[in-house]
Order: sequence, then C-alpha cells, then structure tokens
Amino acid sequence: MNTHNHDVPREPATLDRRSALAALGLAGVGALAAGASAQPGSLPAPRVPAGAAPSGEFGPEAFGWDERAGQFTLPKLPYASNALEPVIDAQTMEIHHTKHHAAYVAGLNAALGELKRLREGRGDLSLVRHWSRELSFHASGHINHCLFWRLMAPAGRGGSPAGELATAIDRDFGSLDAFTAHFKAAAAQVEGGGWAWLVRDRASGRLWITQTEKQQDMFPTAASPVLGIDVWEHAYYLKYQNRRSDYVQAWMGLVNWRAAGELYEAVA
Repeated sequence: MNTHNHDVPREPATLDRRSALAALGLAGVGALAAGASAQPGSLPAPRVPAGAAPSGEFGPEAFGWDERAGQFTLPKLPYASNALEPVIDAQTMEIHHTKHHAAYVAGLNAALGELKRLREGRGDLSLVRHWSRELSFHASGHINHCLFWRLMAPAGRGGSPAGELATAIDRDFGSLDAFTAHFKAAAAQVEGGGWAWLVRDRASGRLWITQTEKQQDMFPTAASPVLGIDVWEHAYYLKYQNRRSDYVQAWMGLVNWRAAGELYEAVA
C-alpha cells in the first residue's frame, strides 16, 4: 500500500501562475500540466491546448489550476465513480480520487508554497533539498493521476489505436499485440508502487515502454507520457487483492485510445 507520508505541515502560501508552473517545469511529467516552458538547455515540453483533438481531454480544467487562488485543486473525475465497473469498483475510485489524489494536490501546494517562502528569505535554505523532493513527488503524483483518469473510459467507449499513434505502435513494437504483451509485463513487474508508461521519446521520436517507481523515479528526462497505468496497491487492492496481473489484464479494456492519441500528437 502507499506508505508515503502525506501529512501537510500547514496551509501553504498562494502562488502566482508563473511561479507555480515554472516550478512544475522542473518536475518531469508535471511540465505537461500547463505547457510550461522548458528550462534553458532542455528539450521543449509538449503543449496540450484545450480542444487540440475532438476529445479535448487535456484542457486546463483537467489539471486543476485555480488562477484566482494561485493553487492547484483536485479536478473532478471525467465520469461517475461507478462508470468503470466491473473492472474498477466505485469504492476504489472514490478512495483513490478523493483521498490519494487529493493528498498529492495538498502536498504539491505545500511544496510550492514553502519553496516560494525560501526564495523570499522567509525560511531556511538548507530545506531546499527536502522541498524539492516533495515537489517532484507530489507534482508528479498529481499530474500522473490527472492523466490516468482521462486515459480510461467505460468499457467499449475508449476506441482503438488510430492515426499517428497506431502507425507508431506498429513501427516501434511490431504490432498492437506485441505492444500489449510488453506493456502488461512492464506493469506487472513494477517493483513496489509505481506506474507503467507508454511514452514518446522527444530525442528520437520513438515510443518506449517505461516503468516509474513511486510517482517520478526512473522517468526518462526527454519522455512525454502517452498512456499510463497506476499499479500502486491502492489502485486495485479492494477488488484484486494481490493479483496485480489480473488488474492489469482487465484494465487494458478501459484504455481511452482517443485520449492517448491526443497526447501522442501533442508532442512536438
């Protein structure tokens, strides 16, 4: 189970959008949240404009940025909590969303607020390392989950790989069946809690399958997420207990391929 301490020390200071997104631009997957500009010397982050594809899955509302409050908020699920049954039960969805995902949002806001305080000379700069780690973990946890909810759809409604993504899967894996076997094996073999990802490597333009331990460890620097499955135990344990492979097998029937195609095509 998720044993990371999600206790938040105090209400963080509010941030302007530029400060928050600049920090997120250093958080790997988190850069996707608002198309944050890449830091000097790094590859450009992908930009996902609202309505970029017919599904429009990844507009600003998907990532919960509240401009007025200067903080991130917990976005609503894009469907009812029981919409993914029988693969994922309503209770698991509610706990996962309102408890686990909400904790990442709180931790992200706390880290951004504390780093702002340190920059303003209102704290101990020896804590930069600590709060930078908190930022990386919680920002990635928040963005990973924002993507996760939208990369699933009720059974039968997610479509099939199409267009550029389908062509790339055939090119880089040989076939959809070969991709699926590799992806399921990667998800089943994540050590501890983490994720399996289909990513587009921006250096080569190729698709890779990677693993993420925790929320951010091992994620390739130049990779942009296309499809990801959460294999922390809290994502499946109420229904599947320790049978992660059964969960992964069933989850493949929930993939929202239209949303995955949108992410793929958004990467420059």
